[in-house]
Amino acid sequence: MAACGAAVGYVLGGVLALLLAGNWLAQYSQLTSAQNDASFVEARSLLDVLKGSRSGYCTDAEMAYFRELVFRSEYLKDAGRIHGGKIDCSATSGRPTKTVGEFKPDSNNRDNDIIAYSNLVPIRDANLKRAGLQLGDAYVVFGSHLPASPGPVSMHLAINVKDAEAGDSGLAPTGMLDNNGPNPAAGWRAHLDNKLFATRCSKLHFNCVTAFTSIREALHGEASAIAGTSLTGGALGIFCGMAFSFMYRRSRDLCQQLRRAVERDKLEIAYQPIVNLSTRKIVGAEALSRWTDEEGNVVGPDSFIKIAEEHGFVGEITKRVIQRTLRDFSKTIQNRPSLRLSVNVTAPDLIDPEFLPMLEEALKRYKVSPKNVVIEITERSTADSAVAMETIRILRRNGHSIHIDDFGTGYSNLDRLLYLFADTIKIDQAFTKVIGTESVAVAILPQILAMAKSLNLEVVVEGVETDRQADYFSLGAEKMFGQGFLFGRPVSIEEFLSLLADDMSKMQVSSDHAAARVVNPAGLQIVGTRTA
Repeated sequence: MAACGAAVGYVLGGVLALLLAGNWLAQYSQLTSAQNDASFVEARSLLDVLKGSRSGYCTDAEMAYFRELVFRSEYLKDAGRIHGGKIDCSATSGRPTKTVGEFKPDSNNRDNDIIAYSNLVPIRDANLKRAGLQLGDAYVVFGSHLPASPGPVSMHLAINVKDAEAGDSGLAPTGMLDNNGPNPAAGWRAHLDNKLFATRCSKLHFNCVTAFTSIREALHGEASAIAGTSLTGGALGIFCGMAFSFMYRRSRDLCQQLRRAVERDKLEIAYQPIVNLSTRKIVGAEALSRWTDEEGNVVGPDSFIKIAEEHGFVGEITKRVIQRTLRDFSKTIQNRPSLRLSVNVTAPDLIDPEFLPMLEEALKRYKVSPKNVVIEITERSTADSAVAMETIRILRRNGHSIHIDDFGTGYSNLDRLLYLFADTIKIDQAFTKVIGTESVAVAILPQILAMAKSLNLEVVVEGVETDRQADYFSLGAEKMFGQGFLFGRPVSIEEFLSLLADDMSKMQVSSDHAAARVVNPAGLQIVGTRTA
């Protein structure tokens, strides 16, 4: 993961380096173009001064005057007289003995009487720009020294003349750069022929400035950015690798711990009361598996059941739960044969060929009738499985009651209820919680209850925590049962049997009171009373 992270960081660093280099090029071309525009403005203003000189054509006095103007100006490099494209005299070369020229103007760049030249005179200093203007027989050569590079990337400049096709777009047209520079026709900034470049054309005059660099120079200049992203990527890779490794080891460790817990019968079983909502009497219990790992962390059933399903031993957990539940309640059921025990069965259990024989064997061993054992399934557990559906039919024929758990959150529909041979639905606690609120889910409850009544199904309401919730379902209801903290939390077998004993005592007291109210008139004796 560290290596992969560093590699990804290196690639991203290269992309970032090219983006940064492009920004540096854009800044450089813009800075150079701004200086070029400033030199053009100064040169244009001095042309009128040169044209109006009255010192005599190419006299010593006029050349001295030209030299003074060049010396005082910031960007002017030369000034003189030109005729027919040939320089007659200049501030830098005086009156040449040999003909200088003939220079050809850029005819497409005329501005009224202004004639533009791209390379008016030989320039000894390669850092000086080669641009000139002519007005009448006066000319100037102007430019500025190249600005320092604003960034760490080695940059190169190409300064050329744009033609009329470029207009004021700010971009140089195709073919306006020399053979050493890139073609700026692709746009303001582009990547072409292993080079990056940014072009800026003046809106005041005829020059275009293109700053360019090679990919190799760009990457070398931004080596620190690449190194930074590589290190960051490597660090993130290490972090992710450690996180994944930890999660993998934890998952693997949990799986091994869970296997050991199942083999050593270390899973705990808690029982939550199920009551008749009309009488508030306990009629059954749901067996719920609980597990604390070897480090003392409580692991939720959703988590460890999923691990067991993924690793193929969830059937062992189901077997342990069924056997433990039947063992815990075998004697109690003999004294209270109407008590029903609910056990959860997963999708893998329903397609396991050993499930039905295991269940039948356990019932015989602990002498418990199938009618006392409720099989709770979810609608998802039978989706697209003919084997699971057949298992449910066999369970129903054997006398087991079939409950559909978490009804309303899965594939709940009328056809499936009929097809599953279910006799009870368990309303998910998500619906119970919205009672007394303005949630739209409240409107669904009457429809669920009406459907259950029309199909003659019993209903178990999960998550009942308040009397208001219990009263909502118990008013005028038949075959309505409740399960939740209002009636009792999941407890050990000892605590549940204690709750059951208290419940039976209350029932006995209630029965005795009812019998005392039945009076035989023939058995009454009238006893005389004294009056004062």
